[in-house]
Amino acid sequence: MSIEVTDTTPAPGAEAILTTEALQFIEKLHQQFRDTRNERLAARGKRREDVAQSGRLDFLPETAEIRAGDWTVAEAPAQLQDRRVEMTGPASPAKMAINALNSGAKVWLADLEDASTPTWHNVIDSQLNLHGAARGTLSYTSPEGKEYALRTDAPLAVVVARPRGWHLPEKNITIDGEPAIGALVDFGLHFFHNAKHLLENGSGPYYYLPKLESHLEARLWNDVFVFAQDYVGVPQGSIRATVLIETIPAAFEMDEILYELRDHASGLNAGRWDYLFSIIKYFRDGGESFILPDRASVVMTAPFMRAYTELLVKTCHRRGAFAMGGMAAFIPNRREPEITAQAIDKVRADKTREANDGFDGSWVAHPDLVPVCREVFDAVLGDKPNQIDRQRPEVEVTAEQLLDVESADGDVTEVGLRANLYVAVAYVAVWLSGNGAVAIHNLMEDAATAEISRSQVWQQIRNKVVLADSGNTVTPELVNSILAEETERLRGEVGEEAFAKFYEPASRLIADICVSDEYTDFLTLPAYELVS
Repeated sequence: MSIEVTDTTPAPGAEAILTTEALQFIEKLHQQFRDTRNERLAARGKRREDVAQSGRLDFLPETAEIRAGDWTVAEAPAQLQDRRVEMTGPASPAKMAINALNSGAKVWLADLEDASTPTWHNVIDSQLNLHGAARGTLSYTSPEGKEYALRTDAPLAVVVARPRGWHLPEKNITIDGEPAIGALVDFGLHFFHNAKHLLENGSGPYYYLPKLESHLEARLWNDVFVFAQDYVGVPQGSIRATVLIETIPAAFEMDEILYELRDHASGLNAGRWDYLFSIIKYFRDGGESFILPDRASVVMTAPFMRAYTELLVKTCHRRGAFAMGGMAAFIPNRREPEITAQAIDKVRADKTREANDGFDGSWVAHPDLVPVCREVFDAVLGDKPNQIDRQRPEVEVTAEQLLDVESADGDVTEVGLRANLYVAVAYVAVWLSGNGAVAIHNLMEDAATAEISRSQVWQQIRNKVVLADSGNTVTPELVNSILAEETERLRGEVGEEAFAKFYEPASRLIADICVSDEYTDFLTLPAYELVS
């Protein structure tokens, strides 16, 4: 083999995952699809440059026949017919995986991407936990002796794993002298070890696909699925994939993405935070009309966000696919009952809007929110497992509506700038420590919110934005000054040891990418270089 692994024992039991046969499969996947993956990533940059020059995106004229056609995706397997509540969270450590499986949600999005720092330990520990989940053997005993086990008194959540995006490497595996593709490592190890077992037990290999920017990237995933099913020896169509529509170019290709994956497609998800990040990234040099207000001011009822979600529901249901709602990021805090009650009311209102709009289910980030989301969707669905039959023919969405960022209410303020820098540093610091899902001020933050935060700062500097509350102009000097103050604030909150090890390097990274002349496409790429 031309595949090498830096460490074959990153977690207890790793030998069950890093078998010779599994690594051979990873090697085959990489060699088969490396060139196409690299072409697709290069195409992202070229398209972004074209859009920057023209100042607009539009629906593709060359795929008009697909949008006009009457095709549908494959029928969902029984386990994925009812997805009214989906719990999201990392697959490592085992305690969190068990809590998610036991949460009462219909689905657990086992996140190997934005909610997981890809340390080699986390990558393999996640695979071990998913291996145990597939076999019903996952358990954990804490150092204090508390035991965690999978419940037997009610159904467990169905596992839908989210591998890393196409852009991320896996530096702990090299193939032909280059880092392996993180997406293929995550998918390949899970599929190789679990696909047959899941299918034999009435389940299946189910996946969420992140960060896609075109239907050609969806075609690449479909080709991977076809190859993998033949290699392992399971029937074609065994895999089911839900695609996150979390980039602005993908919003213009929803039909086409479903079409490319139609034998394996399960639905689309409104990945709202990454979607905002993508808008900023794509139109960062598009002038004042593409400058969003403070992140906290951008709500799902903003016209351009309504256009995006309405189009998603219509597209999915027309094609027989599921429309999945966005994340409820709030983390209940029993020490602050009034704040918790207010936040749960907001979550209920958000999920009610989604259910009434036609979504078939939605995401929550904490087990305590499962009953709230379930209650809302129960009220709309009744005995029905979903509302795919609700077609939404009255919805008509134009390119102009999807790009109408200027209509969002709110201001750009120094308070918001300060919050962006605090969140960016705080998140990256905890990410560097090995935890990709971070509670900050009662919100579960993942990489997407940090990406929005630092991207807004970069865009505001480039456009010399004047802050509504202070009258100051956003400059590198102002950003560095506020960043220093927020970093010192974090020093007082976390203690010297953690500060020196994680927060100082995080602050330096955020300073570098916020004031750099060149925009950094994904902060996780330079951050990954700092992870051992």
